[in-house]
Amino acid sequence: MVNQKQAIRLTAEERYEQELATLSKVDIDNNKPQGWLLSPKSVRQFILGNESLGISRKFFGDDPLVDRAIVSLLGKQGLMLVGQPGTAKSMLSELLAAAISGDSNLTIQGTAGTNEDHIRYSWNYALLLAEGPTERALIGSPVYQGMLQGKIVRFEEITRCQPEIQDMLVSIMSEKQMMIPEMGSNSVIKAKPGFNIIGTANLQDRGVHEMSAALKRRFNFETVNPITDKDFEIELIQRQLSQELGDLKAQITVPIDVIELLVTTFQELRQGQTSGGAKLKTPDAVMSTAEAVNIAYASALDAHYLGNGTLTGEQIAKQLIGVVLKDNADDIKRIQFYMDNVVRERAKKSDIWRSFYQVSKTFWK
Repeated sequence: MVNQKQAIRLTAEERYEQELATLSKVDIDNNKPQGWLLSPKSVRQFILGNESLGISRKFFGDDPLVDRAIVSLLGKQGLMLVGQPGTAKSMLSELLAAAISGDSNLTIQGTAGTNEDHIRYSWNYALLLAEGPTERALIGSPVYQGMLQGKIVRFEEITRCQPEIQDMLVSIMSEKQMMIPEMGSNSVIKAKPGFNIIGTANLQDRGVHEMSAALKRRFNFETVNPITDKDFEIELIQRQLSQELGDLKAQITVPIDVIELLVTTFQELRQGQTSGGAKLKTPDAVMSTAEAVNIAYASALDAHYLGNGTLTGEQIAKQLIGVVLKDNADDIKRIQFYMDNVVRERAKKSDIWRSFYQVSKTFWK
């Protein structure tokens, strides 16, 4: 078996195992909800950090949103995180599940192919034929397991599912139980304390499969907005890049001016306006902080393996093309306008912007 600690990506509870253990030791809050591993205060500290305990900050953005999310999960309503792509909705749901249940793996990935089995249960047909509808033959969905164990269930991209599949959650969330008619009229799974559902949905998916009014009433909605503070976003990308690079970070020089160039470009294209107030047409491509981190990481690897070990505007320009050039030809024109009218002027006064412009202009012609 592969050593799980060497996996490309660990779950939140695996990555922050020591931090969760620390919080558990000092968590003497008598108000710990039934079924929760940590008190609400400790869940908050796990996500937003506590320097005195050595707990790192993991979510950067709207702190009151985290408070409201925790309170939502304390009640009968589910929690629905909505927002633009790349605003860390999935990360926040994972962190909440890890801190509350110690398990972020009870996850449904919403797609056009998500069916009833993914919401309720299916059967091991070999055992079903041999034994009939028994507990041993039943294969429980993440929702089934979450109810049985009293844990948080994550439902990613819920609006990508067909409406009739989404609405299967209505009775489950209202009654907190699941009927299994194949095993008899009295066979019911009743949710244990701690069970709840965190859903996520991208605002760009609205109109694909809109949630019904009945299902919306079962959730408290919270909007996760993009980061607008430039200095804050620079700091976040630096932190995330350092984590992504791991042992390589000591071998790569990352000038803050280059990260500032990246953040400035993303924020201006995202907001449709330059820092000087000039209007821009925003591209359809996702210009999120998560995408910026991906570009910074890929650029740093380019600098290390193919360059001289120092990140420059040249590497940023080369990686930007993979974000913008996807499926909309109009985005090319919008980036051309930005390069010719904004970046070119800055290139006259800055070496970093000059290297960015010189490489960029070759891509957009």
